[in-house]
Amino acid sequence: MKSLAGFQQTTLVNGLRSCRLFQGLPLDDLRQLADITLPRRLDKGAYLFHEGEPCTGFFIVQAGAINVHRLNAAGKEQVIQVFRPGDSFAEAAVVSETGFPAHARALESALVLQVRKDGFLAVLRRNPELALRILGSMSHHLKVLVARIEDLTAKDVETRLANWLLQRCPEPEAVKPVMIELTTTKRLLASELGTVSETFSRTLAKFREQKLVSVSGRKVTVLQPARLRALLRRNLGGSDMELDGSAKGWTCRDFSG
Repeated sequence: MKSLAGFQQTTLVNGLRSCRLFQGLPLDDLRQLADITLPRRLDKGAYLFHEGEPCTGFFIVQAGAINVHRLNAAGKEQVIQVFRPGDSFAEAAVVSETGFPAHARALESALVLQVRKDGFLAVLRRNPELALRILGSMSHHLKVLVARIEDLTAKDVETRLANWLLQRCPEPEAVKPVMIELTTTKRLLASELGTVSETFSRTLAKFREQKLVSVSGRKVTVLQPARLRALLRRNLGGSDMELDGSAKGWTCRDFSG
């Protein structure tokens, strides 16, 4: 039994270490966290938590994808963010008394690690460095939310889609094709962009007609990123913008040969 417990702790330590939040943390600290961590498996479509439920901890994705969303007054789902392996989420709920602020559902079969709230708060009180890491993670989540709000309020669907595609091009000024393989459904992607499937499909078709992209199943090829970048600049009134290639839900491949 002791050997089994040691194996389980080692597995949890490795899982925690894979999270960007805990990278570089000393082994002793990781072992303390492993003692208050539980693995949870979710089938596709299963809910991890619902908005308003008391917070029991925060989560780290090990496999699969978790869709965090809210429902508007009409019952329409609005995606806040999709979390994938290496991501942590719901940290803010741990230090809040209001419970989880949104719903979380598995987009596919998933494995997450749940760091229990009561034990984690005790660890935080003893470890200022860990508290600073949590603040940094919460700051990153806030930055993502602010950027999403800006997208939804200041840009039309064409501009948002162009920006989304360019974020996934390693060299936005390149003239050689880049293939982007979607790892989520077009319906979910449309929701992430703040629109509906029909509008998303029409906008993508418009890009095809303009020879900006080609589409084959879940593969979207940006034929010349530089041309798409020029379109984005025109739509933004000639302003430049910082492109973040760390976004998720995609893989890309350069066809430069």
